[in-house]
Amino acid sequence: MSKSQQTPKIPLPKGWKKPVRSAVLHVLSLAQYAAVYTRGWAADSTNARVRLKAELDRANQELLLLREEIRIKDARLARIDPHRRPHYPPTERMAILALKATRGWSLEQAARVFHVTAATIACWMKRVDEQGPKALVQIREPVNKFPDFVRFVVQQLKTLCPTMGKRKMAETLARAGLHLGTTTVGNILKEKPVAPPEVAEEADSTDRVVTSKYANHLWNVDLTTVPIGAGFWCSWLPFTLPQRWPFCWWLAVAVDHHSRRLMGFAVFAQEPSSIQVRSFLGRAIRTAGRAPKHLISDKGGQFWCDGFKAWCRRRDIRPRFGAVGKHGSIAVVERLILTMKQILRQLPLIPLREDSFRREMVAITEWYNEHRPHMTLGGKTPNEVYATRFPANRKPRIEPRPGWPRGSPCAKPWALVGGKPGQRFDTTVTFHAKRRHLPVVTLKRAA
Repeated sequence: MSKSQQTPKIPLPKGWKKPVRSAVLHVLSLAQYAAVYTRGWAADSTNARVRLKAELDRANQELLLLREEIRIKDARLARIDPHRRPHYPPTERMAILALKATRGWSLEQAARVFHVTAATIACWMKRVDEQGPKALVQIREPVNKFPDFVRFVVQQLKTLCPTMGKRKMAETLARAGLHLGTTTVGNILKEKPVAPPEVAEEADSTDRVVTSKYANHLWNVDLTTVPIGAGFWCSWLPFTLPQRWPFCWWLAVAVDHHSRRLMGFAVFAQEPSSIQVRSFLGRAIRTAGRAPKHLISDKGGQFWCDGFKAWCRRRDIRPRFGAVGKHGSIAVVERLILTMKQILRQLPLIPLREDSFRREMVAITEWYNEHRPHMTLGGKTPNEVYATRFPANRKPRIEPRPGWPRGSPCAKPWALVGGKPGQRFDTTVTFHAKRRHLPVVTLKRAA
């Protein structure tokens, strides 16, 4: 080949290596942007195979990303000298052996995954049946005076519902008939206490406080976004993905202040207009059978406008607006939104199809209103307060301690003993709408 036929060499700019790493981030962020748009198109396809392919593609990507997270963390631990690595506590050793049995791992495989030697795993296996507080391998041992089967029930409930805190667990068991104090549950689980933040009263822009006195007296309404992926960040200006489908869902919620009941929700592909929000509130009012006397919101464009104020006047609703920059002015609805997002995060993936996402929200709404005890309501559920039903946590309780005096107080809320002290019971955990993140706990006295 002659020199004239050779491919010409293009000189690289000086210092060309410097922006390579930022360019890689740009490429990855742009690729994710394109992938989300493509999956959004596939999720709305009329072809079932195309929809399933999009779901499978999302699941495979999520699996690869989780594996990469684990690889990075394992690489960090592997750089520590083996003799300086922290020891696994006895309960974690039992968890490792249980996972080994479930996975069907050999000694070498389990040792490689958890950065120990095969001899260490073999030693744990040999000593798994040791008894006493100094046993090498242990299950969780509580320190209270309740019978062992009560301890087992609490531990089993934590295993089935790992995101349930000790206060919520105590309230849930009280509704089923077993009254345990929050401290007792915490001792059984050997976990640090996790208490949800207190809810502040709402205030309008004139600092006048409206106190809810009965159901449908005061409603709170707000809008939020639910990311379909992990977040909105991208590597180019304005460093955020568009806040609309297929990157997120817009969610409107209305909650009754007195009962904390979720009165309704609406799903939008992009930020809704004031007309769309008014239409949603109209549907919620028709479902409830009456309009609230007060309606509290922030000063978003959907609410702080002449159209919304005129809509409220026609329905004899007094709109009130949270104070700008003042903490707690719309805290009730913000706390509900936080709870909804925490529940949605337990899903493997946020649905891309609107009907699928709406079904998940319907199941969450039903469970939240009927089965989830609320700390502000003293362990009652929103439906019990809204419909003025007798709360389940005040019904005659089960007393598993045989020597407990019948007239002695129990963990709050106080309830009479049903039957004789020293009763045994069976625990049943079902899941509302077959969603494992929506548990329903029931206790049945053993014959």
